[in-house]
Amino acid sequence: MSDAVPPVAPPVLRMAEVQDRVGAELDRIGPVIDELGVLFADAGEELALVGGPVRDAMLGRLQNDLDLATSARPDVTERLVAGWADAVWDMGRDFGTIGCRKGAWQVEITTYRSETYDPASRKPDVDFGDSLAGDLGRRDFTVNAMAVSLPGRVFEDPYGGIVDLAQRTLRTPGRPEDSFSDDPLRMMRAARFAAQLGFDVAPEVVAAMTEMAGRIEIISAERVRDELVKLVCAPHPRAGLRLLVETGLAGHVLPELPALALERDEHHRHKDVYEHTLTVLEQSIDLEDRLPGDGPDLVSRFAALMHDVGKPRTRRFEAGGVVTFHHHDVVGAKITRKRMQALRFSNAEIDAVSRLVELHLRFHGYGSGEWTDSAVRRYVRDAGDQLERLHILTRADCTTRNRRKAERLRRAYDSLEQRIERLSQEEELAAIRPELDGNQIMEILGIGPGREVGEAYRHLLELRMEEGPSSPEEAEAALRAWWAARG
Repeated sequence: MSDAVPPVAPPVLRMAEVQDRVGAELDRIGPVIDELGVLFADAGEELALVGGPVRDAMLGRLQNDLDLATSARPDVTERLVAGWADAVWDMGRDFGTIGCRKGAWQVEITTYRSETYDPASRKPDVDFGDSLAGDLGRRDFTVNAMAVSLPGRVFEDPYGGIVDLAQRTLRTPGRPEDSFSDDPLRMMRAARFAAQLGFDVAPEVVAAMTEMAGRIEIISAERVRDELVKLVCAPHPRAGLRLLVETGLAGHVLPELPALALERDEHHRHKDVYEHTLTVLEQSIDLEDRLPGDGPDLVSRFAALMHDVGKPRTRRFEAGGVVTFHHHDVVGAKITRKRMQALRFSNAEIDAVSRLVELHLRFHGYGSGEWTDSAVRRYVRDAGDQLERLHILTRADCTTRNRRKAERLRRAYDSLEQRIERLSQEEELAAIRPELDGNQIMEILGIGPGREVGEAYRHLLELRMEEGPSSPEEAEAALRAWWAARG
C-alpha cells in the first residue's frame, strides 16, 4: 500500500496494425452495417458508420453499440428500419436520432446535423445538415470525426483523425475555441477521453480549456455529472482529474478537488493531500475485485476521491509545529453530500458515499486490536451495506512510504476483518437487532404505539451491541428491569 506508479503510456500505433483491426471489426459487424447500407442506398440516402465505433475499431475495442449518420430525415429513417429491425424507438427524434435493435446489436442512426449553443443556453439548437463532411466537422475530436461510408466501406477522414489516433493525441476538427464555444461539455470530454483511452491532449486544446473553463457553467448539472462519472470510472482517472484541475475546470464542477492542493508549510509537516487523494483513488481501484461484479464501482471510487475534502476547512497549526485536521471526516461527509446533491446524484449514491467519507477514519481507533466485541459490532452496524467498500477505502487510505508502518496497518486491518468474520458467523452481524421487536415490546409492557416503544427498542439494541446475543427470555427480563427503573 504505497504510492501508485503512474501508468505507462501506450505505444504509438502502427498504421498497418490499425488497418488490420478495422478490417476485422468491419467484417464482424458486416451483417448489420452492410444490410443497412444497401437499405438506405436503395432509398437514395447516404449512410455511414461514424464516431466512437470507428475509433474503437482502430483501437481493437469491440462493441455491439453502433452509431451511424445519414442524409435521411428521422421520419425516413424510421420507415426504412421498421421492417428490418427487431425493435425501433424514437426517444431521440428531437435530436434527429432513431434507435433500433437487430439481434445483439444496438443501433442509433442520426440525421446529419449541425448543432450550436446559444451563449446563455444549456441546450443545443439542432439543425439538420446535408453532408457527411459537415457532420464530421461538428464533432468533438478528430479521432471521433472519422467515418466509413456504407455499403461500400469507404473510409472518410477529412480532419486527419487517423494520424491523431496513431499518435494518441486529442485535437479538435477546427479551432478548439470554436468547438468549446459551441458545446462547452467537450472540455470535460477531453479529460474523460484522456482517462479512458490514455491519450494526450494537444497543447492548443489545453490552452483553450484553460481560457474557457468558466463556460462550463452553462451546462446542466446532470450532463456534467454524467461526464464526471465516466471519467472517474475510466481505467486511468488520475490523468483526467489532473487535466480538470490544471485547466481550472475542476474549480467549476468539483471545486473540492483543487482545494486539496493545500499550501505546504515550509517544514513539510503534512503530506500533499491532493496527491494523496489521487493515490488513494488508484489503490481503491486495485481493490475493486473484492466487490461483486466485474465493472468499475462508482461509489467506491467517488468515496476515495472525496474522503479528505474536509481537510482544508479543518486544518489547524498547533504548538510544536503539529498540523491537525480534527473532525475532517464529519465535515467532509457534509461537504460531499452537498456537492453530490448539486451534481444531481441519486439519493442512494449520495447516502453511500457520504457514509463512507464519514466512517473512513473509524478504523484508526482500533490500534493493535484493543476494540471490544461491542466496538466491532458498532463498526459493522454503522457501515451497514457499505462494509466491504469501507474495507476497501480504509486499506486504500494508507499511502505511507514507511514500509513498517504500512505493514503494521495492514496486519491490524487483517485482524479487524478476521474478528468481523468470526462475530458474523456467530451472531449474524449484518442484521443486528434486538431479540424483541416493537410488537413484542408493546405486548410485554402493556403499552400502545408511542415514544416509549422506540426508547425501549433502542435500550435493547444497546444491550445487544454491548453484550452480544441473548435469549428472548433474557431480553424480556432486561426490558422489564429497564421499565421498572423508569418508574
